[in-house]
Amino acid sequence: MNEADNGAKHKSEANQPDPAEAGSKIEAGDETETEDLECVAVRDSDESLVDSDEGVVQDSDRSEEIAALKDQLLRSAAEFENVKRRSARDVENAHKFGAEKLISDLLPVLDSLEKAVELASETEGAEAMTEGIELSVKMFLDALGKNGLREVDPLGEPFDPALHEALAAVPNEDAEPNTVMEVIQKGYSLNDRLVRAAKVVVVKE
Repeated sequence: MNEADNGAKHKSEANQPDPAEAGSKIEAGDETETEDLECVAVRDSDESLVDSDEGVVQDSDRSEEIAALKDQLLRSAAEFENVKRRSARDVENAHKFGAEKLISDLLPVLDSLEKAVELASETEGAEAMTEGIELSVKMFLDALGKNGLREVDPLGEPFDPALHEALAAVPNEDAEPNTVMEVIQKGYSLNDRLVRAAKVVVVKE
């Protein structure tokens, strides 16, 4: 073999890679690739956690918003029911007490008619007039009664400051203390609401 062939052989052997070195490079490359994959996995996991946290926050916000809307709806419904009840009560009161002012103005007329009956009954020969006035009073009271008017005539009853107005208190051994011994002027109520208190004289305690 000549020198040229030996030189070429040595050169060829020099250019061939060392198997140990090649294996080391492959292992290093595998480790690098593994590290890259782990980094990608960690990043994906972090992104998933972020997305999950954002989803939880959004769900929590939606739940709070829904709860607030439900509360507002319940409050509106309750307010609507209150308005309905107030309106119904106002309409009922208008029906019951709409004529209260008119009836109050008519009570002095009724007092005058009843006084006329007393005077006519004390007058000789006025029986027919007395009967006519009594009939008129009865018709008047019937018409007012159909609209809810009731007499408050507490003679002999215990004194009630919510219904009676005491003009005087006098001693009376024959009557119970704090009872009505005389009615000066009758009272009247309209559908259980006092329109005019009865003016009375009370037995002194």
